[in-house]
Amino acid sequence: MKSDAATMPATSNRIADFLALTKPRLNSLVVVTAGVGYYLGAVTPDLAVALHVLLGSALVAGGAAAFNQVAERDIDEVMLRTRLRPMAAGRLTPTEGRLFAAVLSAAGLIELALRVNTLTALVALATLISYAAIYTPLKRRTAWATLFGAVPGALPPVIGWTAARGALTVEAWILFGIVFLWQLPHFHALSWLYREDFGRAGLPLVATRDPGGRRTALHALLFTAALVPLSLAPTAAGMAGPQHVMVAGTLGALFLALAVRFLARPCEARARTLFVGSLVYLPLFWISLLATPVL
Repeated sequence: MKSDAATMPATSNRIADFLALTKPRLNSLVVVTAGVGYYLGAVTPDLAVALHVLLGSALVAGGAAAFNQVAERDIDEVMLRTRLRPMAAGRLTPTEGRLFAAVLSAAGLIELALRVNTLTALVALATLISYAAIYTPLKRRTAWATLFGAVPGALPPVIGWTAARGALTVEAWILFGIVFLWQLPHFHALSWLYREDFGRAGLPLVATRDPGGRRTALHALLFTAALVPLSLAPTAAGMAGPQHVMVAGTLGALFLALAVRFLARPCEARARTLFVGSLVYLPLFWISLLATPVL
């Protein structure tokens, strides 16, 4: 009886560790943005197709995250915020992690190819490769890796759009550009808050070489400034009504004000405010984009 009781918690802990490999909180954003892309692209949304898009996207994103944690286990081991991750803490072996990642990724790609369409599966494959095989090793070498990392992060709405339309139209690239630009002030604010931790791991980020914060804040401001006009493009492309221009313009102005404030006096409080502001901006932007066609 005692051995059975001991086995149950151990099994439960291993399941939790495998789940943690998928970075479920981070990848919930992938699922949401893929869903937004599908809804915006679908003339008449099909619930069954939408569920296949969400499931396939979640599986591929989870596989990419697991490949990332296997590759970065040495980095995670020395960073305070990641040292308890299952790979870094040694609770799972690299072989287990790679096998789990491969199974998830393959299942997601097959799901999208068979239940949605081939183009959607190819976009998901590009997301997987750009994150796990390009961004992950590149971030050890150059600060430019941040830009490469924003590519897979911006592809989920394209996955959703191609699932609905079966083509890479200009609207898909507008959605890609919005999410791409949004990620950069979001990440620069986060990386400056944790610059000591990232520096401890030896990562050559802008923030780890910028103790005063001005370069990091300037990068955040420039990408936020580029985001504001692009956020209005969905109306010009016919994806949203004129009300969206007013909502997106207001959200963009507030987001930009937070970036200007961070540049004016870089400090942890203002970096945190910018980071939180980025988290508020994106869901409100999606709500505006989804609601204005209905209105």
